Amino acid sequence: MDFINCDRLLANRYKRRSVLLGAGFFTGLALTSQWEPALATSRFSSYPFTLGVASGDPLPDSVVLWTRLAPDPLNGGGMPPRNVVVHWEVALDENMRKVVRRGKTLAIADLAHSVHVDVQGLESNRWYWYQFRVGNELSPIGRTRTAPAFHSFIKQLNYAFVSCQDWQNGFYTAYRHLAEEDIELVVHLGDYIYEYGPETNGPRQHNSPEIMTLTDYRNRHALYKTDPNLQAVHAAFPWIVTWDDHEVENNYANLISEDNVNPQVFAQRRANAYKAYYEHMPLRLSSLPIGANAQLYRHLSYGNLAQFHVLDTRQFRTDQPCNDGLKPRCLQAFDENATMTGLEQERWLFQGLDKSLARWNIIAQQTMFAQFDFDARPEIGVFNLDQWDGYVAARQRIVNYLNYRRPSNPVVITGDIHSSWVHDVKVDFNNPSSATVATEFVGTSITSDFPTSFIAPVQAALSANPHTKFFDGAFRGYVRCQVTPKQWQSDYRAVSSIVDPNASISTLASFVVQDGQPGAYRQA
Repeated sequence: MDFINCDRLLANRYKRRSVLLGAGFFTGLALTSQWEPALATSRFSSYPFTLGVASGDPLPDSVVLWTRLAPDPLNGGGMPPRNVVVHWEVALDENMRKVVRRGKTLAIADLAHSVHVDVQGLESNRWYWYQFRVGNELSPIGRTRTAPAFHSFIKQLNYAFVSCQDWQNGFYTAYRHLAEEDIELVVHLGDYIYEYGPETNGPRQHNSPEIMTLTDYRNRHALYKTDPNLQAVHAAFPWIVTWDDHEVENNYANLISEDNVNPQVFAQRRANAYKAYYEHMPLRLSSLPIGANAQLYRHLSYGNLAQFHVLDTRQFRTDQPCNDGLKPRCLQAFDENATMTGLEQERWLFQGLDKSLARWNIIAQQTMFAQFDFDARPEIGVFNLDQWDGYVAARQRIVNYLNYRRPSNPVVITGDIHSSWVHDVKVDFNNPSSATVATEFVGTSITSDFPTSFIAPVQAALSANPHTKFFDGAFRGYVRCQVTPKQWQSDYRAVSSIVDPNASISTLASFVVQDGQPGAYRQA
């Protein structure tokens, strides 16, 4: 299924919600037209665009533009309980003089006065600038870029992937450097926020106890969005986003919470979290949650060069086996019915890979895909059961598909584990001589901690995991990728400190994958 048809299918699933929102829009527009001219600075308690601007999910002819009106961002937003008209413009220049698209939409009160504009009719593969206006207030100017035309020849794609940005653990200095990179796109692989209460030993603290309610989640997203370095990266590039666990609760699985609370109670918490996530991300209407459910997995294409297969490995997964944790695997870890994606998403992934005409097929997902035995002693075996190591049969189905169907150049990009890894994906991880069918690049966190006590044991275990080509647990940062028809290069970019706002950045290591040759090699 190509992306256009897929997007239409997803939109149809939300047709009823779309109709309701559309009706609300035009009703709200009629009502607000009476008082729109009176919306001046005095009508807001403070500047309404405190959370910046963002764009995302680029297509060849469209992109989603986002903002949220929040003059009092950490206290519910500070807006009146009514819809507000917001004007937007898209221009060819950074001074917003060559306007090519303009319109108006509603910041809907029920969606925390967030704005999601799916701008249509744009040229493919080019930069645009955009800005919002409400009353006499102007937002910051953002920059975005459309995707190349479907199946067009593309010489190069430069992008970066990021994950895990615990506010309390450090400053977003990595984002300050990322905003200056020569890239076209950012992919966020989850843990955009953390749900925990304050931790007084960190360089900065969360703004409430552990979050539960819709207001809690909105205020936590707003706290993170106030960071100027994060705002700068959102304003500089379009983003593709997916979530992991901390957008709701640590290590949740479907409707099973970490603390095994009543599933109906947890469903309400998940609904709160999913709604707040949508309200704060540049996502299309097809991703608008209905209660505790949301459609987040999707394909995005970059000409004939790359196709992103974006996964959701939290909403549909079965419970972690063996009571979760880092431990030897029990029989549950090999259960054929255990799943990270759910069968529908698994079939969707296989169909997307099967029909992809791209040179590189990027599987963007959350937890480490490759096997890793954390115990170097033979015949012991210690595995992280929240990762794919707890879902052995489900992973093997994907590996077998890659081996037999041979989609072009599969590359898995991963977050979650707050450390940097490179793996060859093997048909049989226990047999080093078995075929390599893909490459996995695991990026470290923006700030979230990797325990220093784990670094030495992992390094000691590398010899027992010969398919693992690289590990670093000491540094935080992001992965910068340069993709051409002939090769893929991943640069592991690391900041010198997460507690120094002026920390420097350097490249820890660079790895290359050649077209048609799965497996990564370190650049000298």
